[in-house]
Amino acid sequence: MAKLLFDFGDRSAVDGWHAIDDRVMGGVSRSILRHDPAGHAVFEGEVSLAQNGGFASVRSEAGPLGMRGAVDCVIDVRGDGRHFKLSVFTDDAFDAPSYQAEFTPRANEWHAIRLPLQSFRATFRGREVPGSPPIDPARVRQVGLMIAGRQAGTFVLALRSIQLE
Repeated sequence: MAKLLFDFGDRSAVDGWHAIDDRVMGGVSRSILRHDPAGHAVFEGEVSLAQNGGFASVRSEAGPLGMRGAVDCVIDVRGDGRHFKLSVFTDDAFDAPSYQAEFTPRANEWHAIRLPLQSFRATFRGREVPGSPPIDPARVRQVGLMIAGRQAGTFVLALRSIQLE
């Protein structure tokens, strides 16, 4: 059983996603999630380490995305050789803790990456939150993408879909 959260072949799937870059703390990085006419979404921008910056991210609007009993999050992606994070939120708040998993998609090649939900770690403002309960897949409300880890420069991550299984 699977629940398709975002089918980026549909132009409207990027509606409601917004950037939350290091500008929130004085940095100058920038990002966007846009629809590509080829039938997928593109998370792109530039990460700058200037002014103590170093991350770029986008997040979906809040809604009922959860699926009871899900064990994996599967993303169909094409990367640029950089490392990214998938964030899952169980709260509607802007400044809420999230559960994150890192992934490194193959450069210039589409493939599905299966991220076991048990591998997601609770984080808040970039730091792990010790003692947090494991993610409850039935409570998923928002999904986000992030590039961090001092990976300065331009980046591109193409996405076809995100689903829970």
